[in-house]
Amino acid sequence: MHAIILFAHGSRDPLWHKPIQAVAQRIVDRDAKALVRCAYLELTEPDLLHVANELAAAGATSMCVVPLFLGVGKHAREDLPVLIAQVKAANPTIAVTCQRAVGEQETLLDLLAEIALKGDA
Repeated sequence: MHAIILFAHGSRDPLWHKPIQAVAQRIVDRDAKALVRCAYLELTEPDLLHVANELAAAGATSMCVVPLFLGVGKHAREDLPVLIAQVKAANPTIAVTCQRAVGEQETLLDLLAEIALKGDA
């Protein structure tokens, strides 16, 4: 069973989480069988290792972490690889992959340009 982990920075503000949770819901809306969870780097729970361990206990045989970072700063370059290594060490029988941060993906950059050009308020 394949799992998707949407990984974001985190915030103490509960409204901040809504877009991340909305992405998770849209994944499920497109594929009702999708096993998707949200995890956060700091300031909120659950963290990446906790979510990965829960998914492993639920029977996930592979996991893909999707970093929802627009900018590729220290968190994406330095913190995330360490966390991915921890997840792999804690779950050695599970294939764990990590996509490039969404801010590095052409599809999202094109979509952001379209949104800006559209000019909806």
